[in-house]
Amino acid sequence: MVALGQELEGITVVSMEQAVAAPYCGLLLADSGARVIKVEREGGDFARSYDHLAGGESAYFVWLNAGKESVVLDIDAPGDRAVLDAMLAKADVFLQNLAPGALERRGLSGPALREVNPGLITCEITGYGRFGPYERAKAYDMLLQAETGLLAVTGTAEASARVGVSVCDIATGLTAYSAILRALLLRARTGEGCDLSISMFDVLSDWMNVPLLVQRATGAPPRRLGVDHANLCPYGAYEVGDGGVILLAVQSQREWRIFCDEVLGRPDLADDPRFAGNADRCANREALHPIIRRTFEGWDRDALLARLTEVGIANASLNQLDRVLTHPQLTERQAALAGGAEVPLAALPVKGALAGRSDVPALDAQGDAIRREFGPRQRS
Repeated sequence: MVALGQELEGITVVSMEQAVAAPYCGLLLADSGARVIKVEREGGDFARSYDHLAGGESAYFVWLNAGKESVVLDIDAPGDRAVLDAMLAKADVFLQNLAPGALERRGLSGPALREVNPGLITCEITGYGRFGPYERAKAYDMLLQAETGLLAVTGTAEASARVGVSVCDIATGLTAYSAILRALLLRARTGEGCDLSISMFDVLSDWMNVPLLVQRATGAPPRRLGVDHANLCPYGAYEVGDGGVILLAVQSQREWRIFCDEVLGRPDLADDPRFAGNADRCANREALHPIIRRTFEGWDRDALLARLTEVGIANASLNQLDRVLTHPQLTERQAALAGGAEVPLAALPVKGALAGRSDVPALDAQGDAIRREFGPRQRS
């Protein structure tokens, strides 16, 4: 039986990747068992120098690149270009997030590469796609959060807030990964490769469909309410008597009645016209919130969370990161650095090839071996 982490064994991925989006896709391919050869320029992926917080290495780089091989190539130098051409002639997937057109200008378009390797799947990640007025615009995660309207619906009434992780990059890497898997399935039927182009703007625009539909229907965006939900109530954060903060989420009329009866001790609220339906509660949240807060002042956090769980109301603790590091549900994997140190990382959600310990490649760590493997053969 093939185990998770072995499903892409025998698949070779050549990845000219940098920053987050393409490296995250490459990480998932490596976790699926693929051989991922990371082609870096002189000086390496610039994410290597973002910080030195993971055992002296960049936190971003350590997170995204364990399990890969690294080779430094100058693709404009004939010798290094020959190595790249030889790799692409044998590869199954060519992943890249360079500037649009950078590879076509060097004769490395998908159609040109498939003249040599008909089964090659190419996948490019761009900011805004290959057409339109934004084609060449720089597309960093924060900028995409702004352009797609994510910042417009995130934050408080007073100000927008950036999502605190690279959500645009991660979403795009996931989408590219799924597209590559689909292309591999198609190739298994047809024997032919194809070209994939994934736009960060397109990915986040899809994720923004509910706010966009609200805008279409009402002529106004959903309200920014901090932790509260714009379209559900009660659904958000509340302080409790010991100074802690809990979150709760009521999503149905049945849950609302249980919440009134079993937590608030106010069964009358379930039939109050101001709060009878979810739309009513959203319209009258300024009247409802003080009622909930007054009740919660008599609870401490752990007791209230236990009570909510007991009666079936979804809840969570507003954890700071130090509590997350000791969370009983957190599982970890180990990233081994070139100097021998190991850095714990939150485990990937599907436990595959990288579930245990995997090496983070130093710059050009496999360069000599890859050049021997793919370089020109010496005649005897």
